[in-house]
Amino acid sequence: MGLGAGAGMNEWIEDLCDVTASGEAAVIVTVAGIRGSAPRETGAKMIVTANTTIGTIGGGQLEHQCTRIAVGKLGSDEKPSTRKFPLGAAMGQCCGGVVDVLFEPIDARLPSWLSDLRALHGQREAATLVTGTGGQVGKFVVTADHIIGPEAEFLSNSLVQRARALPESELRTELIDDFFLEAIVGSGFNVAVFGAGHVGTAVVAALSKLDCNIRWIDSRRNIFRGTPKNVRPIESADPALEVAAIPAGSLFLVMTHSHALDFDICDRILCRRDAAYCGLIGSQSKRRRFEKRFLQQGIPQSIIDSLVCPIGVSGISGKKPAEIAVAVAAELLQARERMSKSDCQNSPDNVRQLIR
Repeated sequence: MGLGAGAGMNEWIEDLCDVTASGEAAVIVTVAGIRGSAPRETGAKMIVTANTTIGTIGGGQLEHQCTRIAVGKLGSDEKPSTRKFPLGAAMGQCCGGVVDVLFEPIDARLPSWLSDLRALHGQREAATLVTGTGGQVGKFVVTADHIIGPEAEFLSNSLVQRARALPESELRTELIDDFFLEAIVGSGFNVAVFGAGHVGTAVVAALSKLDCNIRWIDSRRNIFRGTPKNVRPIESADPALEVAAIPAGSLFLVMTHSHALDFDICDRILCRRDAAYCGLIGSQSKRRRFEKRFLQQGIPQSIIDSLVCPIGVSGISGKKPAEIAVAVAAELLQARERMSKSDCQNSPDNVRQLIR
């Protein structure tokens, strides 16, 4: 099973809340440090209970052994502790690196730090979760203004400052002596999908498994059913008006049931000049028709060139909704990679550099 319905980096918070609410003991297993090559990044988690495992730290023998160790810790009162795993021939994995794994037994009650963290995350307030790994202290939640947790005197001023700086850094996790620091921030990967037809539904299903925030917009009544946690369905009589409410630097996908509506939405997106990606479902002939009308309305060719149509990575010719969804999701991930390498994500003058 994946890490929560939305599979975002912070979905484990809700997953652990659900587990403790059901009265189950659990062990949180976290990749706390990496040297060399490893199957997952630092911060990757799985939650182990007596009946299930939620999430993954990379599979293979590493995950198998860690799951077995975690099961042995269920219901114990052990403090969080780390264990080192060399990923060589003896482990049966050929990554060749070394992974530090953090094991945290959680009893069958909602921990106070988890309740605090859930509230902060729900309010979109960045925080850093500090976990003592030496067995002396437990967990703390550090925000820009507060330190939440008992025995706060165990945290030095320098450690608190590192914790407060972490959400704005590229690292997002850090292992310092006997403390593991983990930034809990909302995803900056914002996607707006216009259209909830067969293709739009397949695309949202694929994207919802990524660490992103999705606004899903359609004009038809009662068209949304069972949307994942990281998807916000918006039923709007005039979807084009929703363009103005989307954050700068977002990625837009336009695939409604109406060519006229598609044009109106794309027109508003291009006129903003701050989209990181604007994709329109359709053929080359549809693109040519739209491009001619955009030019007639005075939109510069350089801005029109940023419109991606047809959408999806090249080399995938399938027309089934699920096949289109895979190709489109891959293209958006490529756009995200370009965004992460650019300092001009929200600069209107340089947005075209992020497109294709």
